[in-house]
Amino acid sequence: MSSILDTVRDPLATALENITASVYGSPPETIIAPACSILPNSPYLENVLIGKATVKVKVNLIISAIVAYNNNAGALNNLEELMIEILEEIPTNYVIGNFSRPSIITVGTGNFLTSDLDVYTYYHQT
Repeated sequence: MSSILDTVRDPLATALENITASVYGSPPETIIAPACSILPNSPYLENVLIGKATVKVKVNLIISAIVAYNNNAGALNNLEELMIEILEEIPTNYVIGNFSRPSIITVGTGNFLTSDLDVYTYYHQT
């Protein structure tokens, strides 16, 4: 039986391995910037069913672009470059939304500048 991990998240993470950043297919415990993390969006799974013959769901994800927040101008430039790299590598079977306004997050003792990209695709259980 197929899974969302095998047919949606892992192929997306593999496609993003060509960018110049650490790529995480699920929420990481620690972040090594620059980074790209694939996270569930809300709603995460939307039912696309007529009857119960097969399971089909729309899978909503966030791709978080993350860079070190050392100074405003440099961090923003690095984030913009990472955002463009991500857009260039997303597979064709994903629908791409927009990047969110950049924001500063603190993870552990590090500050990061981040922006989230909404994407979705469909999963059919086989």
